[in-house]
Order: sequence, then structure tokens, then C-alpha cells
Amino acid sequence: MPVRLDDILALLCHVSEQQKMKAAVKHSAKGALAAGACAFVGGLMGGPVGIAAGGAVGGLVGAWMTSGQFQPIPQILMELPPVKQQDLCDRVFAIIRNLDWTDATQLIMLVSGNAALQQKVAALLINYVTQELRAEIQYGD
Repeated sequence: MPVRLDDILALLCHVSEQQKMKAAVKHSAKGALAAGACAFVGGLMGGPVGIAAGGAVGGLVGAWMTSGQFQPIPQILMELPPVKQQDLCDRVFAIIRNLDWTDATQLIMLVSGNAALQQKVAALLINYVTQELRAEIQYGD
């Protein structure tokens, strides 16, 4: 049976909604750039003391920039490039390959009815979001 991308994405969206998962993708490079730029400007304007002051201000700006806004996991999954969506779905399919389903609704019911399977899919999703997307996960509203 070919991997049905839309069905598996619907399953992942359902699992993440059930656990009220949100994620914030970290933008470390932007924060580092802001900190470095502020330190540089501070050094130009105030010498060694300016570097220290600019670095401190830049560090605060960088921390603020990298705090990230939390978005629902389904939104993040749908915005992934097709190659990453396919990679994620292939990983999930390795877990659910023995299931026989006709559409996304039936797949969701089959996985929801099996606590161990649901836990494996959720763990894979959490691992993918934190490791591959380098995002921080938040649970609840």
C-alpha cells in the first residue's frame, strides 16, 4: 500500500490536537546576529565600554527575538516543505504499516483505539518536532 501522505498528516494533526501541543521554532541565528550587531555598533560608538553595553543590549534583543511565538503543531506540519512532510510520514508509516485503512477518519480511529500505538505515534511526532525542527513544545492552552 503506498504511503498516503494526507491520511498520515491528518492523524498527526489529530494526535497533536488531542494533546494540545504547540511549538515555537527557535531562531538562534537571528538572535546571535542581533547581539553581534549591537556589540559592533556599541564598540564603534563607545569603544570597549560601548562593546559591553552593546553586547548587553544585543543579548536582550536577541533573547526577545528567539523567544518565538507558539503555533499549533497542525499549522506547523501543513507549512512544512513537501520533502519534510514525506520524511515525517515515512517514519509514521513504519509504525502503522500493519494497519489497513481506507481514509484518514478510519486511520485516526484505528490509532486512537490502540493506546500503545497512539503513544508511539505521539512520541515520534514529539521527537521529530524537537530534534528535526528544533522547536520547543508547549502543552495546553
